[in-house]
Amino acid sequence: MKTFKFIGLCMASFGLLILAFNVGAAPHEVAAGLSGLASLDHSPLFTGLLMAGTVGNSDAVMKMLDGVEKSIADFQMKAQRELQESGRVSTETKNALDDVQLRQREFADRMLMLEQKGVASADGGSFSGRSQGWGGQIINNAAFNEMMRGGRARAKFDIQNNTLTGSGNIGGVDRRPGMVPGAFAPLRVEDLFQHFPTDSPLIEYSRENVFTNAAAETAEGGSASESSLTVTLVQQPVSSVTHFMKVSKQLAADNALMAAYINARLMYGVQRRVDAQIVNGNGTAPNMSGLLQTGNFSAHGYTAAQVGTPLPKHRLIRKVIADLRSAGYTPSAILLNPADWLAFDLDLLSSTPAAVSSSDIANGFQQMLFGVPVVETSSVTIDTFAVLDALAAASIFDRQDVGIEVSDSDGDNFTKGLLTVKAERRLALAIEQTGAIRGGDLTPA
Repeated sequence: MKTFKFIGLCMASFGLLILAFNVGAAPHEVAAGLSGLASLDHSPLFTGLLMAGTVGNSDAVMKMLDGVEKSIADFQMKAQRELQESGRVSTETKNALDDVQLRQREFADRMLMLEQKGVASADGGSFSGRSQGWGGQIINNAAFNEMMRGGRARAKFDIQNNTLTGSGNIGGVDRRPGMVPGAFAPLRVEDLFQHFPTDSPLIEYSRENVFTNAAAETAEGGSASESSLTVTLVQQPVSSVTHFMKVSKQLAADNALMAAYINARLMYGVQRRVDAQIVNGNGTAPNMSGLLQTGNFSAHGYTAAQVGTPLPKHRLIRKVIADLRSAGYTPSAILLNPADWLAFDLDLLSSTPAAVSSSDIANGFQQMLFGVPVVETSSVTIDTFAVLDALAAASIFDRQDVGIEVSDSDGDNFTKGLLTVKAERRLALAIEQTGAIRGGDLTPA
């Protein structure tokens, strides 16, 4: 505000000077008035302004500025009235005007000093010792200071780059709630099978091994043919899939979303491991006995020559589907690694483009081969596959769904303020009909 008042005062003074010279005359009364104004002792005013700025009394500064502005306004009105009656400009008038301009420059210098002292005292340090920045470059610019002293009407500045850089969080931290999750790949293998509850740690069942069907037409009075059936008693223990992590009590108490995310991630980890065990478990305790474990499926038995070309992988899958149907099963899923399913699509594009429509390319190839859904899962190793009748092939017996347990009594948790969070699931996979699962190498020798 003080700066605006000062600029207004300067403009009034400039207006007065221009008016005086443009009319080409200044009477002796005008000269006397100018001399009177020029002879005013401004040192008490500047001293008062400096003291007011030092002690922070802005009201006193404003009052003094108002007085100066009023004096110049009154003198301007008087000069305009007297200049209308004059016909010449005297040497005394010109000298008086020069003196006014000199006093004006002195006033500008003192005001600039006052402004700089105010900046220094407000920041608690020396203005000259600081990095200039944009404001500092303007205040210390020679053209600006000359303009403030009345030597020019405008000033141009070339501001140097003052890009703010650094590693500090000057603007504060914008902390977003919750957690940005990692990947949660869809788990689809387990959903293919029937689920049954169990209260036992061991699942035992009889599985048909070899059935020799001797049924035949028999003449009246003749002897019937004898069929044979061998049965294998299978015991499948319930397996536990579990893992844990440690978190601080503060995290659990202060960030409910973070704690919930940890629980979700633990549960997902268990389910993903179950998916892998259903496919590839090796049967050695505590592992489950998976679909592609030796003895749990029927190898397709085809060679490369028997499969033929073109599109050998497509042809192999089609043959296995036919074999399952011939054995009395209804294929319900084809298990493939995502990389192998990609190879199926690329083989179609490169080998038989006439069989691919623009709709197939635009909308994505349907995940199905010869009417049987394809289930992509990374649990199946690359260049391996299985075609199965899931309802006939196996069942899952659930002893305990995924559960979360929390304890502060694990090791030195109590003294360290930690919590152990554990996720566990207990289940058994019963391979009931090995003939309902056929597969093996996707690229036979």
